[in-house]
Amino acid sequence: MVEPDEVTEFAAVAAVGGRGVVRKYGGGIYEVRLEDGSVVESRLRGRLKLEQRIGDAVAVGDRVEIRAHADGGYTIEAVAARESQLARRSPGSGGRRAKVIVANVDQVVIVVAAARPEPHLRMLDRFLVLCEANFLSAVIVVNKADLVPEDALRARFAPYEAAGYRVVRCSVLEGSGVEEVGALLCGRTSVLTGPSGVGKSSLLNRIQPGLQLRTGEVSEAVGKGQHTTVSAELIPLECGGYVADTPGLREVGLWEVPLQELDTFFPEFEPYLGQCRFTRNCTHTHEPDCAISDAVAAGDIDAERYQSYRLLLQGDDTRS
Repeated sequence: MVEPDEVTEFAAVAAVGGRGVVRKYGGGIYEVRLEDGSVVESRLRGRLKLEQRIGDAVAVGDRVEIRAHADGGYTIEAVAARESQLARRSPGSGGRRAKVIVANVDQVVIVVAAARPEPHLRMLDRFLVLCEANFLSAVIVVNKADLVPEDALRARFAPYEAAGYRVVRCSVLEGSGVEEVGALLCGRTSVLTGPSGVGKSSLLNRIQPGLQLRTGEVSEAVGKGQHTTVSAELIPLECGGYVADTPGLREVGLWEVPLQELDTFFPEFEPYLGQCRFTRNCTHTHEPDCAISDAVAAGDIDAERYQSYRLLLQGDDTRS
């Protein structure tokens, strides 16, 4: 929520500028969509660069106040406190910095491919943990559903539906399921994220014709997608709301996820928490009379999801 001092500063700046949302960033320039629908290019006021915030001082999705200058330029003068954010560990930072993918979103739509490239379910699990830790609702969209038999595809993602996640199977090529995905986005602020090559931009182009977002093919040599979206972009939807199209990710490192609470970020564990012999001191890895381990052995908790939990508990949040 916005703090009182920020409200005062926002009100003061609004008198000489405007209020809007950062929809794109690149090369030191922030593209801000104002409340009247107009878009201006702004630079960041020097003092804001020194403020202590998670990740960059300003991220796509941040609500900002801008000031207009006599030379026709604009500067971002104030940034509202974020109500939510999706952040991961910044690659190459040695775990010391965060990268905010997008701020102030209602839901995260994680797109994976049924094939070409093969779905990395460990990466999907890390995405879901990030969502749970940040109190963000998550939806799983499985694109390219036409490449895999329906029964096999349903079986592969059944553990996620059993855990309570909504799984939407679609095919941009055939058009199936696209309308359902579009309905999920309308009237909300969503982030569309996932690995490269799964068809995020193609899906948005199909949902809202005319966007003409760049798309690419999966490399036959390595079986991985090629980056086409180079930076996150917040796109206004004709049906209301926004969706953030994001660059494809090669890895998803957890950021500020307390490992001692990790078991609470796997929804299918919830019915068994507190039932272990050692109650909240149980790590669910080796202790006797562990309700979680027993549920895995009985087939009530998916063994692969449980393995993801174990890897994350060991600090391994990069393995695909």
